[in-house]
Amino acid sequence: PAALDAARARHADAIYAEEFAQWCFARQWAELRDHCRALGISLLGDLPLYLAHDSAEVWSRPDLFQLDAGGRPRAVAGVPPDYFSATGQRWGNPLHDWAAAAREGFRSFVARVVGTLALVDRVRIDHFRGLEAYWEIPADAPAATQGRWVPGPGADLLAALERAIGAPLPLVAENLGVITPEVEALRHRFRLPGMALLQFAFGKDPQAPSFRPHAYAPDTVAYTGTHDNDTVMGWWRGGPEGSTRTAEDVAEEKAFARAYLATDGREMNWTLIRAVLASVADDAVVPMQDVLGLGSEARMNTPSTLGGNWSWRVREEALARGPAERLAELAALYGRA
Repeated sequence: PAALDAARARHADAIYAEEFAQWCFARQWAELRDHCRALGISLLGDLPLYLAHDSAEVWSRPDLFQLDAGGRPRAVAGVPPDYFSATGQRWGNPLHDWAAAAREGFRSFVARVVGTLALVDRVRIDHFRGLEAYWEIPADAPAATQGRWVPGPGADLLAALERAIGAPLPLVAENLGVITPEVEALRHRFRLPGMALLQFAFGKDPQAPSFRPHAYAPDTVAYTGTHDNDTVMGWWRGGPEGSTRTAEDVAEEKAFARAYLATDGREMNWTLIRAVLASVADDAVVPMQDVLGLGSEARMNTPSTLGGNWSWRVREEALARGPAERLAELAALYGRA
């Protein structure tokens, strides 16, 4: 406490500047949300399952995370190798101590969800499969390949959310990666829509068949792609770099995409946009980079990397005419306006 009091005094100006900036942002966000509501627009937020080691939550409640006596992670989060990553992903976030969280009714996690819903109307739970089982990587392991699956809190956590928020939960499950029947059973039990990524529908990924529009169920949020993978045009123009695919795999993937989508390969961004909007999925999400037809230079994030991510921005004038009108036409054509 004495150290904190001293820090508050020593850094008073910087602390006040941060508080003021956050207050301004909160006021502006509230105005934006009111404006969206008046237009009949709902906001879909995003809640990561894991938190940064230097986050306020880990700092203030280290007892709820798998840390050693010195506050260092004993194990970290990630995912095993898959179709698009030969070595898996080592995110490095400290893992939740779910047993400790359960003893207090998952109060801290519920508060995070409730707090997010104060800002948005629905929330996508990132890495939903980690609630059923998560990939535990020893903290001293340099790669995700040395991890193992460990059971997660599953239905107990979701039931706690239902008690706090009510049912049905205003959540979307990011059910991507190594998805088992148990993960899907958990999702269906709590009536959560899942996700389908059209960009991943044409290769040998185990989920590819379910990502094709003819296989969609209505309780699906269909994406051309997400913030964690390349843009449509970057994917279409790219090769096997950074994945487990061979050049032959990529050629077969693109040939199948051309045949499935009945296209000659031109304007693939609009071809994929039309496909998700025309599908039976209740919701469709199109990243702005795909609306604008941008390549890999506009990629939002490369998972498991530091630096250069989350910096892409769009200017209003980019949507002034053509792309906005074309998107509006497709939205109206397929009943999504």
